[in-house]
Amino acid sequence: MKLNTLKPAAGSVKSNYRRGRGQGSGGGGTATRGHKGAQSRSGHSSKRGFEGGQMPLQRRLPKFGFKNFNRVEYRGINLDTIQGLIEKINATEVNMDILVQNGLAHKHDLVKIMGRGELKAKVNITIHAFTATAKKAIEEKGGTVTEAK
Repeated sequence: MKLNTLKPAAGSVKSNYRRGRGQGSGGGGTATRGHKGAQSRSGHSSKRGFEGGQMPLQRRLPKFGFKNFNRVEYRGINLDTIQGLIEKINATEVNMDILVQNGLAHKHDLVKIMGRGELKAKVNITIHAFTATAKKAIEEKGGTVTEAK
């Protein structure tokens, strides 16, 4: 085999169809756009979802739902996760910086401590929000709860 003998398989390469190049080309006159109407003119573009005048799908379907743009989204972290973190880094205090360093939250997240699991150690937590069960569990072990802003 030589490089100068290589060529594509027969029938796999077609030459481009050149529209609007005279009557002899077979695509002259109207350049295969048909007669008259917006689609035959230059610069025509239709709206997204346009169905030729038929009621478009996005208008046929009913509207539903509501998106509350005032919603405050928290990243929930449970007490068992906090306990695992305390054992891993031997901490007595947990704050946003420690959670970010250990990959439990991103620096722009709002964090809420949830009540699942059991806390075995005394720990002081400074974070954005707490559930009532989490707050109770932390304070029962002698820890403190501080809500950061």
